[in-house]
Amino acid sequence: MAALNPHSVLVTGSNRGLGLEMVRQLVGGKNPPKKIFATCRDPEGARAQDLRNLAREHKQIEIIKLVVSDPTSIKAAAARVTEQLGGSGLNLLINNAAIAKVSTLAAETRENMMEVYETNVVGPMMVSQAFTPLIKKAAQESPQKGMSCSKAAIINLSSEGGSITNVLLFESGQVVNYRCSKAALNMLTKCQSLAYAEDKILCVAMHPGWVQTDMGGAMAKLKVDQSVQDILNTISKLSEKDTGTFVNWEGKPVPW
Repeated sequence: MAALNPHSVLVTGSNRGLGLEMVRQLVGGKNPPKKIFATCRDPEGARAQDLRNLAREHKQIEIIKLVVSDPTSIKAAAARVTEQLGGSGLNLLINNAAIAKVSTLAAETRENMMEVYETNVVGPMMVSQAFTPLIKKAAQESPQKGMSCSKAAIINLSSEGGSITNVLLFESGQVVNYRCSKAALNMLTKCQSLAYAEDKILCVAMHPGWVQTDMGGAMAKLKVDQSVQDILNTISKLSEKDTGTFVNWEGKPVPW
């Protein structure tokens, strides 16, 4: 993680699972970011207690309410981050917040599909739009050449379950709403990489592995801390050649 050196990072869905562990490992690193914006739906709720405890121990962590499906919430969060940065840009945005509705293809509903798309696709799009001016500012301010996650980047947490080639673990759970949303998120990432290429903003979709989170379940192969350790190690090595790609937690390419 020595090569990952962003001044500021924002992580959505930071109150549990991968998001919480990312904040924990970022702040616990040898050269932690000066600002870590840990966002979640309900900062005062019981499910954010671990995050609040962590923030009390580390002044770099700023907990901010951000509901990725609510444009008003996103706008307010962007204003708060802009104020806290005091004229500086935002180096790294990690779109981690996501949901899934257990279902089969036969039982899938419009309501499930719309709710999951709202959070997993439209949410990351709107969050990225809101914070792009700050990310562009970080890119402009940086003396670094090329692209990196220490300079200016958007990392979208995707899933191999959304790979049309692999369709990971379909026999274990069809979860059509989630799979379709992650395939769409991959396309969003590709579009972002093309739209922000001239701004030198790195955009990558990343599969974190099958992880032992509330969503992944106890049968998952990877522990949360190991997945996040590998994710942070991988993003520290990403460069211009990787923008617009789909990779796993170890940096290996995942087919679309």
